[in-house]
Amino acid sequence: MPSGNSTCWRPSRDLAVRPLLVRKLYIRPVAFAESPQSEHGEAIRLAGSLVWASRFALIVREGGRVLSRDLVGASGVVEALASLPDDLASQAETQWASLRKVHSPLVCGERTIRLDQPQVMGILNVTPDSFSDGGQFLDDPETAAAHGAQMLEAGGAIVDVGGESTRPGAAAVWEGDEVKRVLPAIERLVGMGAAISIDTRRPAVMEAALGAGAHIINDVSALRHDPRSLEFAASSGAPVVLMHAPGSADDLHADGSYDDVVLDVFDWLAARRDVALAAGIEPERIILDPGIGFGKSVAQNLALMNALPLFHALGAPLLVGASRKRTIGALSNEAPAHRRLGGSLALAMKALDAGAHILRVHDVFETVQAIHVWRGLRDAALTDFAQLP
Repeated sequence: MPSGNSTCWRPSRDLAVRPLLVRKLYIRPVAFAESPQSEHGEAIRLAGSLVWASRFALIVREGGRVLSRDLVGASGVVEALASLPDDLASQAETQWASLRKVHSPLVCGERTIRLDQPQVMGILNVTPDSFSDGGQFLDDPETAAAHGAQMLEAGGAIVDVGGESTRPGAAAVWEGDEVKRVLPAIERLVGMGAAISIDTRRPAVMEAALGAGAHIINDVSALRHDPRSLEFAASSGAPVVLMHAPGSADDLHADGSYDDVVLDVFDWLAARRDVALAAGIEPERIILDPGIGFGKSVAQNLALMNALPLFHALGAPLLVGASRKRTIGALSNEAPAHRRLGGSLALAMKALDAGAHILRVHDVFETVQAIHVWRGLRDAALTDFAQLP
C-alpha cells in the first residue's frame, strides 16, 4: 500500500481484468492539514472551504461489496486516476474536480451568502410538536420573528422556517395548515432583510413561502414527497437543499437498510442530484445534506459524521444538521433535547473540520462563537510556517 507521499500508485487488485459489472469509485479524504505549507504544498483546498486535505482513499465498490481501498497522497492522485480502467476513470476525474471545486455564493434577495467560510442556518420551528422546541413559536408570529431576529443578530446567515415536524412518528400536516403556520413568520423576517429558507416537502408551501419572500427550498424528502415539487423547484430559480432520508410517503425514517451507510447515502444523494439536474435545476442551486438522524442508527450517524469530507466529491455545497439530534442523547445518558448543547457543538466542530459549508442549528449564538474561534485557529495556521527557512 502506498504512503501518503507516494507518486507511483497501483490498485491493490487487478481491477482491469474483472468483468465490467456496475462498479463505482469513491475518493474519500482521510488525512488533513492545518495549512498547505505544513505539507509543503502537498494538500488541496477542500471544496473551497478553509480545510486542506492531504491524503485520500480510493475505494472501488461493486454492488454492496468493496473490492479495493488504496491510499494515495495529494501529489499522486492524478497518476492514480490515470491508471484506472475506463469505467472508473470518468467517475474519478469528476469527483477529483468536485473535491477542489470552489462554490459560488448563494444569492438570497439583497443578501449574498458566501460559501468560502462556514455559515449558520438557524432553526425556527412554528409547529406544535417538533422534538426540540415544539409549540414555543406556534400561533405567535411576533415571538417567532423576535427569535429569528436574535439568530440574525447572533450571526446566523439564514433562518430556516418550518411548519411541520419531521421527528419520528410525527403526524403529517395538511398543506393549508402548514402555510398558515409559516407565512406570518416569513413575512416578518422579510421585513428584517433576512435570508430565509422554507423547510417543507410540499410544493404549495414552497410556492407560498417564496411568494412571501423566502429564498431557499429545504426539502427533507429531496423533492420526492410530491411529484410536483421537482418541476416547481426547477422553475422557481431558488437554491434547493436535497436531504437524504430512506423513507418515502409520510415516514421519512422508514426503510433504513444499508450495505454501507456512507457509500449508500453518497450514491443516493448522487442519484437525487442527477434527477434535479435533469429536471432543469442548475448545479449552482443544489445543496446536499446527508440527513443525520433520519432513518439511521447511532452508529450509522457517527459513521456519516466521520465521513463528511467524502460528500464534497458530489460537487455541491454541504449542509449538516446534527443539532440536538437523538444521537447526542444516546451518547450522554439520555440527555433531553434542550440539554444537548455540548454535543451539538462537538458535532458542529466535526462538520467544520470536514469543510461543511452550512450548519443547521438551534443554538446560533454558541455555534457562531465556536466558528469564530475555529476560524481564528485556521487563519493563524496559515501564517504559522511563514517564518520557516
